[in-house]
Amino acid sequence: MTVQTPLASCNVFLDLLAREAAPVEFEEPVASARAAGATPETLAQLEAAKLTALRVSAGMRRQARREAELTALFDLAGDLAGLRDLDAILEAIVRRARRLLNADIAYVTLNDDECGETRMRMTDGSISAAFRRLRIPLGDGLGGLVAQTAMPYSTEHYLRDPQFRHQAFIDAAVAEEALVAILGVPMRVGSRVIGVLYAANRTERPFAPEQAVLLGSLAAHAALAIGNARLLAETRATVEELDAVNGRLRARGAAIERAAQAHDRMTALVVKGGDAGDLAAVVTEVLGGTLYVLDSAGRCLVASGEAVPLAEDDLPAVTATTHPRGGTTRHGDLWITPISTPGEVLGALALRTDAGLDDADRRILERAALVTALVMLLRRSPAEAEARVQGELLDDLLDGKAGERTGGWTDGWATDGPTGRATSRAGDRPGGGAADGGPGLEARIRRVGLERNVPYVVLSARCASPRHRGRAAFWAASYAAAAHGLAAARGEEVVLLLPGDVPGETARRVAKELGAALAAPVTVGAAGPVRDLSGVPAAHREARRCADTLLALDRMDDGADARELGFVGLLIGAHRDAKGFLEATLGPVLDYDARRGTSLVRTLETYFGSRCALSRTAERLHVHINTVHQRLHRVSRLLGEDWQEPERALEIQLALRLHRLRS
Repeated sequence: MTVQTPLASCNVFLDLLAREAAPVEFEEPVASARAAGATPETLAQLEAAKLTALRVSAGMRRQARREAELTALFDLAGDLAGLRDLDAILEAIVRRARRLLNADIAYVTLNDDECGETRMRMTDGSISAAFRRLRIPLGDGLGGLVAQTAMPYSTEHYLRDPQFRHQAFIDAAVAEEALVAILGVPMRVGSRVIGVLYAANRTERPFAPEQAVLLGSLAAHAALAIGNARLLAETRATVEELDAVNGRLRARGAAIERAAQAHDRMTALVVKGGDAGDLAAVVTEVLGGTLYVLDSAGRCLVASGEAVPLAEDDLPAVTATTHPRGGTTRHGDLWITPISTPGEVLGALALRTDAGLDDADRRILERAALVTALVMLLRRSPAEAEARVQGELLDDLLDGKAGERTGGWTDGWATDGPTGRATSRAGDRPGGGAADGGPGLEARIRRVGLERNVPYVVLSARCASPRHRGRAAFWAASYAAAAHGLAAARGEEVVLLLPGDVPGETARRVAKELGAALAAPVTVGAAGPVRDLSGVPAAHREARRCADTLLALDRMDDGADARELGFVGLLIGAHRDAKGFLEATLGPVLDYDARRGTSLVRTLETYFGSRCALSRTAERLHVHINTVHQRLHRVSRLLGEDWQEPERALEIQLALRLHRLRS
């Protein structure tokens, strides 16, 4: 066998290096020379050349691996540059780390300084759900050591390593994942550690220092990408917030502009002499829905928009929320704001709309209420002057000056055309109107619109508190003017002269409506009807006595006339209408006896005289007890089943006594 020269042997090693042969192939030239009987000097040269070639081969492999790692890092940087989502960035990092380090698993944890813990955020190669849900207190486990020292750390056997704090739940999760060797490197942004990047094996395969360097490079890229992603997210959030703020500012500016235009339109309407209806139309045009303008008693004066009547159930809410210092309140689909002056509530605006009202819309509604209050005050001045005229006229009528001057409704009056309005001829006579009633009394009566041949009732209203009398007088004047009547304040009472022929019913209506307007109890006594001016003073005196009686009976917040008060009304009534009392109390029984010739009245007298004992009544009447029972049954059908109740029984006994005296 031919022994190769050292130069030829070196060429063999160069050929092996050129084709990147495996390290074991470098042993073959030395073995061949030894088998061929080469000299020791030749073998020594070959051994030296082999070692040099192996060193060159190892360097070439390291260089190739480094180039591959750099290429991988470059590719990773390119991939991360195109990612904006944090989870996508973390997923790319752990996948690349597992492949480059040829690890069984790679994962990353991120610190949460506010909660004082680090959370598992992304894994690649994990098989344990508990491991993927880990939340570790800061400072515990291998990751805690890496985060505290900001240095990489590698362990050949995690569960047996005493260099870091172990926690039972962490060790259990690591054991469930079957991890043995673990390498962790910090992810830093500046000097702050934001998390840890890990590579782990399920066997005792320790990680080489160059692997730690490679994982550190990946962690540096990861930290930079995570920081950029967070900064981008914060920037986006800031931009979105600025857009939202800008949108709110634009909307607020538009709302303010709309409110200013609405206010300008409402102010212009006032200058042009517009009324509450015109203002309501502007509000509904701007805000939509239906707007109700209500007075202090809750009566709807104007409805603008869709003509849907205001429900009765809504009135308590309207009156309850209208106080001078109140703002806009909500009741279902109603937005209510008071129409008020510093010391008085004039009414309310109630806007019905399905849409909510923002602050600017509520200010439009409140401005509308303010302008409506101004309109009402402007309208009030002439109304107050007219109320004074009417009050002075009613004062003259109550003082009896009308009867002497006019001689009643008929003397000195004529019908003014088809309207039937009363007009005066006496006022045209020489000197007419200079007498008791003052200048032109008939003309004053004609001017306020009192009608002839129409019955009137007289009411005496009493307020519970003196502080309410001024408001009560103004309300009464408005109410009387709307009803074509008169009103005047006289001392502690407010007197009204209203068309009608049912005094008690009118009194109760006025008590209810005036009480609601004042939010205080009002008691109203009534008398009438009167068809002659000269009867007004007497009717007034009876109405006053009736009001006094109601107050004495503690019937506050109520109204009645003398006839409705039973025998008490008989005592206080001006005409002492005994016949009316008898008819109201015993009328059906008296009529029945008159038509049938029966003795029901006598039976009732005997029954009450016998202390309501049936047998004793039968003995005194000399009839069978069944006859008494039948007669009393007939009385129940005529007077009602409650005729024996104490209050009714007393009225009936008084009526029986009065009937006997009249007979």
